[in-house]
Order: sequence, then C-alpha cells, then structure tokens
Amino acid sequence: MRTNVQKFRELILYVARRCEADPKCSATKLSKILFYSDFRAYEELGASISGEVYERLENGPAPKRFVPVLRDLEEERACVWADRYYHGKNLRKLIALREPDLSGFKPEEIDLVRDVIMDLWELNATEVSVLSRRFVGWQAADLKEEIPYGTVFVDDPRPLSAEEHEWALRVSGGHRERAEAAGRPRTGM
Repeated sequence: MRTNVQKFRELILYVARRCEADPKCSATKLSKILFYSDFRAYEELGASISGEVYERLENGPAPKRFVPVLRDLEEERACVWADRYYHGKNLRKLIALREPDLSGFKPEEIDLVRDVIMDLWELNATEVSVLSRRFVGWQAADLKEEIPYGTVFVDDPRPLSAEEHEWALRVSGGHRERAEAAGRPRTGM
C-alpha cells in the first residue's frame, strides 16, 4: 500500500478542524483517530484512506510519518500547536489554520472519519490509547514494527463454545492416543 502524502496531510487538518471543540483532543488522540479511520476504511471500504504506515508505539498505534508531516504543515503555517489545559494537565492541541482540501476524498471516506471522531469523542488520550492497545495488530507487532492493515480482519480471541470444545476433543482425541502410543511427548497444547 502506498501512502498518499497529500491526502494524509489533508486528513490531519480535517481531523484537527473537526475536533476543535473537543477539549480532550491531544496529539495522542489525533493519532488514534487517524489510525482508526485508516484501519476501519480498510475493513469497510477495501482500502485505507491515506495508505499511511502505522507502527506499534508504547501507547498504541501511530502513523509512522506523523511527526515529520506535522512539522511540514507547521512550517507552511497550515496548523499550529496550542497549549490547553484539561483537568489540570497540559494538553497540546493541533489547530488547523486553513480549511482542509477534501477534493481527493470520497464522500464515504469523510463519513467514516466523522463516525470515528464521534465514536471516540468522549474518550481522553489515556482512554483511547488503552482501547487501541486491545487491537490484535498492535498486540502482534513488536515495538516500532509496522502494523499490517490485514490484521483488521483478525478477530479477538474468545472462549470456545461447548460445541467447538467437543469437536476439538473428538478431532484431537485420536491423535493424542496415537502420539502417546508412538512414544512422542505431548506438546502441552
């Protein structure tokens, strides 16, 4: 998948503009909105919005080129960081200084980003980070490793149903006895 840098830049500005009224929208929350927008688009629309690479960081997934792209946007005076306070703590909030150019976006992409913003609206940076660390792709990646978009299709582990458990016992039962009869050690699985 190839990153569309211009689209990624405009996506950042769009999210910043839509989140102006959210007192909890810090750099961390912004990066998680971008992550969820791209990965949900991949799942629901068949392709991410920006094609940006996301990597595993300690506090959850983040766009690999987030910092350099933001630096470029700041140098162009397309956005600026503002210090805000939220519950007595300093919060860096991105303020878009111009309207984003949405001409390269499909209407369903914009709708999806709006939905992600609304889904995460009530969460602060800590809460959205905790949520993002539940994502299987983040859990499977090593620190600083790329999170493959395809991991969006991997379900969270769940307990087996009674029927699944019975089936597994039936299928594995004969194998276990044959392995033990042949003197092979049990694998513990």
